[in-house]
Amino acid sequence: PIRLVAGALGPGGYRASQLIAADPNAASLRMLEDRHGVRTCEDNAMAASRARVVLLATKPQVLPAAAEGLAAVIQRDAPLVISIAAGIGLAQLAEWFGTGVALIRAMPNTPALIGEAATGLCGNSRVSTDDRDLALNLFAAVGVAHWVDDESLMDAITAVSGSGPAYFFYLSEALEAAALQQGLPPEVARSLALQTAYGAAAMARQEPHSAAELRRRVTSPGGTTEAAIGALESGGFKNLVQQAVEAAAKRSKELAG
Repeated sequence: PIRLVAGALGPGGYRASQLIAADPNAASLRMLEDRHGVRTCEDNAMAASRARVVLLATKPQVLPAAAEGLAAVIQRDAPLVISIAAGIGLAQLAEWFGTGVALIRAMPNTPALIGEAATGLCGNSRVSTDDRDLALNLFAAVGVAHWVDDESLMDAITAVSGSGPAYFFYLSEALEAAALQQGLPPEVARSLALQTAYGAAAMARQEPHSAAELRRRVTSPGGTTEAAIGALESGGFKNLVQQAVEAAAKRSKELAG
């Protein structure tokens, strides 16, 4: 939430005077006040009163209680409501806040903390083009944001980008362990594994070619990379990734249910 505020206050964004934040954590409120000059209060309903947009940046288990305290204000003022609570669907949000309210679900991932999020969004039929653009611009301020019209695709977004950072951390962890096994010092193994992951991602973002084409370009026939890719393929690497995403999507559906 603090990073979203910082992004919203970036160039071409909102003024601090346009925002107000509520949080049970007094230290978080002080940080928003001191670092960003944002008005704060401890009462959710007071913060949401007369707001044009209400962003619900809570954990899923906390949202029901927060919604109970906000329902009357939101039903009265009908602001645009954006929720980042994982697994809480549009139907559930409508039960709490009413079918006449514009509702948006957003699924950012943890790199939002450093301004490098990948976020998927969807909304109900009350969401206007302006509402959609506002939400996309808000999350684009902390990374990349994409809109999907079908809410069921949010499970796939959760599986690919919501859980996705852990997949790359796991790969880096395995690469670092393999480097240690080859005899590299721990600090060198960690540095090479992380920089290789970072450099590959940065290159993929800048190049117009697909990931498959970039892989082919660094895989010389009969070379070291070809030997490594062959080992990954014989171990069923692509199939394992597909199974992982399917498992995450299935679990997302179960949690939403």
